[in-house]
Amino acid sequence: MELVDIDKIRTARETLHGIIRRTPLRHSEVLEQRCGIPVHLKCENLQRTGSFKIRGAYARIHALSADERARGVVAASAGNHGQGVALAAAMLGTAATVYMPVSASLPKVSATRGYGAQVHLVGDVVEESLARAQAFAEKTGAVFIHPFDHPDVLAGQGTVGLEVLEQLPDVATVLVPAGGGGLVGGIAAAVKGVKPEIRVIGVQAEAAAVWPASLAAGWTSSVAWISGSASGTSPFVCAVSVTRVPHPDGSIRTVPLACSPSQATALSGSSLVMVISPNSPR
Repeated sequence: MELVDIDKIRTARETLHGIIRRTPLRHSEVLEQRCGIPVHLKCENLQRTGSFKIRGAYARIHALSADERARGVVAASAGNHGQGVALAAAMLGTAATVYMPVSASLPKVSATRGYGAQVHLVGDVVEESLARAQAFAEKTGAVFIHPFDHPDVLAGQGTVGLEVLEQLPDVATVLVPAGGGGLVGGIAAAVKGVKPEIRVIGVQAEAAAVWPASLAAGWTSSVAWISGSASGTSPFVCAVSVTRVPHPDGSIRTVPLACSPSQATALSGSSLVMVISPNSPR
């Protein structure tokens, strides 16, 4: 896959102008008290479809040729990517088919259908839905829209990083939920493409942290399936419930950031990016 640079992300931003929302960056008094330094949250939960996924989905489908769009698109998703693909496809005039696991959230299934996609519930986990979506693409000629593994998708997600730089120019550290890597990869390319000195840190739930093992092994690893009702919320919250953050005095401190169900709901792993700045305005 080609490397995504700052120019490609800026092009994606032009593509997304008038399509997505420039979501707010909100200061968190509670997290500042716990960290000892200013903390802001990039609220992609206020984005269209409730997630950053619309950015990458629209950028990817927009880049398709007329012939490719005529064949339709297909995706696999537990919910957020499917909604993004469904809405993007509808806006760009192409048919969308989305495969989702039978355990997918009913509101997300309903929303994906509401945006106009043909939804099929298949398998217990998203990997099974992914296999069916890829088989559908091979059989019908529909274009498979991967949730993260494509330059156009990463460029779209990277526009979050450009907005953070504009909204908080003295940002020092950006903490990003890391699932497949589309969001953290795009944000890293954007942020470090403009200010290489900024730290970008990917975070995962300890019980589902496949990145450390994968990086150590040199290939993609997997973890046992984890059951839970907080789909799309727990990965970010659990990963930073105890985390190490830079302090203005130069030390690295371990601090609790989230520890209750209400905070877990607020700090959705699929919709929020945490931003730390030692000198940011209130």
